[in-house]
Amino acid sequence: MALYTIADLHLPLGKNKPMDIFGAAWENYVERLRENWQRRIKPEDLVVLPGDFSWATYLEEALEDFRFLNSLNGRKILLKGNHDYWWTTKNKLNSFVKENGFCDIEFMHNGCMRYGDIALCGTRGWKNPSWDSFNEQDRKIFDREVIRLELSLKEAAGAEEIYVFVHYPPMAPSGEKNEFTRLMEAYPVTKCFYGHLHGASHRFAVNGIADGIEYRLVSADYLKFDPYEITGD
Repeated sequence: MALYTIADLHLPLGKNKPMDIFGAAWENYVERLRENWQRRIKPEDLVVLPGDFSWATYLEEALEDFRFLNSLNGRKILLKGNHDYWWTTKNKLNSFVKENGFCDIEFMHNGCMRYGDIALCGTRGWKNPSWDSFNEQDRKIFDREVIRLELSLKEAAGAEEIYVFVHYPPMAPSGEKNEFTRLMEAYPVTKCFYGHLHGASHRFAVNGIADGIEYRLVSADYLKFDPYEITGD
C-alpha cells in the first residue's frame, strides 16, 4: 500500500465553477486529474487531500464531487481548506458518505490516523503571521488552529514517524518560525505537506528540509494534477 497526497482539487461538478478561468494550467484539469490518478494509484493505496476539495457551498451541493472522488482508486482522507464551505460536523460528514455509499472516503479533523507505523496528523491551519494582512482576528483563528494541530499530534504517541498535512503554508518563505513550526519541531514531525498556493504564488513555497522537517507544496496545479507519492509499497 502506497501513500499519496494532493491538495486543492477545487472540483466544480456541483457548483459549475471551473478553475480554467484562472489560466491555462487549469484547462481540462478534472480529466487530467482522473487520468493521472487512475494510472498511478491502486485500489489498496491511501491518498490524503489537505483541503479545498470542492467549490460547493453546501454538503448536498458537493454530491457530484464526492461521487467523482469515490470513483477513483484508493482510500481517501479529506482535511478542511479555506474554500470548503460545505464542511460541517464530523457526524454529518460521516453520515453523508455512509448514506451515499462512499465507502472509501474519510475525514481528518482534530485527530490522527495511522499508515503502518506512521502517524498522519493535520488541521486546516490559517494565514501566516508574517503576512502583511495578518490582523487580530487572524491571530485568534491561527491560535485555535495551533491547538487543533496539537490535539492531533498528541494522538500520534508511539508512532515511528509523524507526517503533518495542513492546508495553509505553515512556514513563511523567509523561514521565519511561528507557533506551527515550533510545535511540529517539538513532537517531532518528520514531513509536512501543504497546499493553498496557486499560480504565481508558487514562488512563495518552501520545499525542502528546515529544522529537521521536510516541507512540500502539493497544490494540484503545482503537481500538474499528478498525486505526489510520499511512500511506495
